[in-house]
Amino acid sequence: MATSPEQNQRLTELLAAAGRRDAGSMPAFEQLYQNTSSKLFGVALRILRREDWAEEVLQECYVSIWKHSADYQLQLSAPMTWMTSIVRNRCLDVLRRPNFEDATDDDAVFESFETDEPGPLTLLEQSTEAAAIARCLSGLDEKQQQAIRMAFYEGLTHIELAEKLGQPLGTVKTWVRRGLMKLKDCLAATGIGPN
Repeated sequence: MATSPEQNQRLTELLAAAGRRDAGSMPAFEQLYQNTSSKLFGVALRILRREDWAEEVLQECYVSIWKHSADYQLQLSAPMTWMTSIVRNRCLDVLRRPNFEDATDDDAVFESFETDEPGPLTLLEQSTEAAAIARCLSGLDEKQQQAIRMAFYEGLTHIELAEKLGQPLGTVKTWVRRGLMKLKDCLAATGIGPN
């Protein structure tokens, strides 16, 4: 979903209204939530890969957005970019946190063994894949890396990437397409991607 200048303006107005904390701030914040929650949930889900974690993180992020809405500055970033950064950073914090879900009693410990979650071998394979992806990504030129990272971590479309990078849409599409082709070839060579 591309964010048009009109949408940016509307989101900026809603953030400003929420930041005033007056009688109109709650309806404005509700509208802000309605206009952005599905996209931000998608970003959280892509990073965390668990719906329950994504829902929890999204709730925490909207509390943060509410608290800091008065601090938002349009000249630093578009509203969707600002909110996506909050979600992305919170998701990365969650992934870095040891023992994200602690068992509270012995029954919970035993129940944790009866899960569809990946086991140690799967996690090792995933970390090997992540290392290979990072290695292959670092082999791309800087512009391709930047465009692919922004598309993945911030959930930006080609149009949003072009706006944010100040480049023509065709150029950005070419960077992403060529970068993804190089990534695919690199990963295939390491035995991770499809041949």
